[in-house]
Amino acid sequence: MSRVHLDHNATTPLRPEAREELLRALDALGGNPSSVHTSGRAARAELDEARERIAAALGVDADELIFTSGGTEANNAALFGAAPQGGAVLVGAAEHSSVREAADALGASGRELRVLGVDPDGRLNVEGLEIALQDGSAGLVSCVGANNEVGSVAPFAKIREAIEVFPRERRPVWHADCVQMLGKVPINPRALGLSLASFSAHKVGGPLGVGILWCAKEQPFSARMVGGGQESGLRSGTENLPAIAAAAVAIELAVAELEDYAARTRSLTEELWRGILASVPAAELVGPPLDESERLPNTLCALLPGEDGRVLVPRLDLAGLEVSAGSACSSGSIEPSPVLLALGHDEKAARAALRFSLGRTTTPEEVRVAIQVVGTTCG
Repeated sequence: MSRVHLDHNATTPLRPEAREELLRALDALGGNPSSVHTSGRAARAELDEARERIAAALGVDADELIFTSGGTEANNAALFGAAPQGGAVLVGAAEHSSVREAADALGASGRELRVLGVDPDGRLNVEGLEIALQDGSAGLVSCVGANNEVGSVAPFAKIREAIEVFPRERRPVWHADCVQMLGKVPINPRALGLSLASFSAHKVGGPLGVGILWCAKEQPFSARMVGGGQESGLRSGTENLPAIAAAAVAIELAVAELEDYAARTRSLTEELWRGILASVPAAELVGPPLDESERLPNTLCALLPGEDGRVLVPRLDLAGLEVSAGSACSSGSIEPSPVLLALGHDEKAARAALRFSLGRTTTPEEVRVAIQVVGTTCG
């Protein structure tokens, strides 16, 4: 049975070009980038080149990038490493679990934690942010750049305006989880006014296990991983050089192909939604309208009344269709999606949600098969 994978926000297949680079680097590079001998220097040169290529694709400086084990570590590092001592921590209610739980840990350690509401599309409520900032006690603001479940893109300009009301010396640190934005919508963290931004290579066809934290030069940052002093002392641990080299290839291509990717996946996502509505007229779209520009072009979250994602996802899987009932990082949970609860849906409705996320390799035929499978299973 052929399978249709519409869970690309969880991970997307390794690009052939990235696989080729990964194999080349595995065969060619035998040294540790921290070693001073010939093999080590060769590995260091390759690491520096990969860093430069990723920085150029992101529009930032190479010495502002910190390699991590993935998006989760990048988010954790941003909150634990950059939240000023004594300042309140402000996070949105619809954040990824790696941000929510890091913020909870900071709260448990004695920091004041303020959870900010979101609008019905999952975007940070800027008016609520402005109120929370009024007393000047905020040390860090963290928001999701693009929600992986419902596809909404953060109102960056309005958030920046709310933060930059304060003089530079009193502004809170601003971090955004940009994992789902890379290769889907334009992203330049410095131009947006961010202090830190998190990325992950496997979301754009790179290998698993490579995360990137962009930390502005002027942003103070304390290492959470210590020992060998790698990454300029900001994240110890020998870098996974072959995977990083492959990640550079994937990120370059994803950024270069962004416009074509967005146009094609947006068209296919709209076709998928029309087909689902034809089979399940009571289905409800969650998140911004599909034709809105400030949303991920590849992401569709649908409430299917009377269904339960815990049952429906395995049924669809048996029929050859791979989707999710929320974030892949919480796919084993029996609880309803915290994101959908934050959007105001009750537990029953939150459990009736399916997330479809398309990718570079998704074809029109796969979308037609998905429509048929959903119609047969749910209609």
